[in-house]
Amino acid sequence: MLKKLLITTAVSGLMLSAAAAQYSSPSTPSAAPSKPAASDEMKSDGSKSDISKSGASMSGSTNFISAQNQDQLLASKFKGTDVLGANNEKIGDVTDILFTKDGKIEAYIVSVGGFLGVGTKEVALAPSSVQMSKDDKDAYKLKVSLNKEQLAQAPNFQQYKSQRSTTGVGALTGSSSSNSSSSPSSSGSSMAPNSSAPGSNPPAKP
Repeated sequence: MLKKLLITTAVSGLMLSAAAAQYSSPSTPSAAPSKPAASDEMKSDGSKSDISKSGASMSGSTNFISAQNQDQLLASKFKGTDVLGANNEKIGDVTDILFTKDGKIEAYIVSVGGFLGVGTKEVALAPSSVQMSKDDKDAYKLKVSLNKEQLAQAPNFQQYKSQRSTTGVGALTGSSSSNSSSSPSSSGSSMAPNSSAPGSNPPAKP
């Protein structure tokens, strides 16, 4: 009888311990939801790194020049440079620079001929036709293998003019001329006497 009681007590104790273990085990998964926070942090770190990379690429595509070196020229200072002929005499000066939208220099515009700015003409010289040098005062000069008369006979440089502006001026000029030509006829018709008005005919003699 005592043995049965002990066995029953032991079995009931085992059953109670197993039930307690089953009751306490569901509380452990509560720590699992903390994992998505780490993934969110990884995503935020990834987005920050992407932003920093994009910012670095944007800053890397822009180049700045902090200072001018001795081999670089400013267009504002280069304007007015003397142009020397074959005998090293001045035959003109640079008035402008022609370059493409990509920054490539196409020609130097040189003013030649005339006296005190009167009767001068502009010719365009390609960079391959000139040589750049410095004088004893460290000033740049352009030299060509022509004399003043030959340079003056070169074709005149024509600046580009938009067709939109020329057609607009022509249309305005044509309309104004048509209005002016039609105005005298209208004024003449208003000043002409009316033969049908009363009293215009002389009275008949008796």
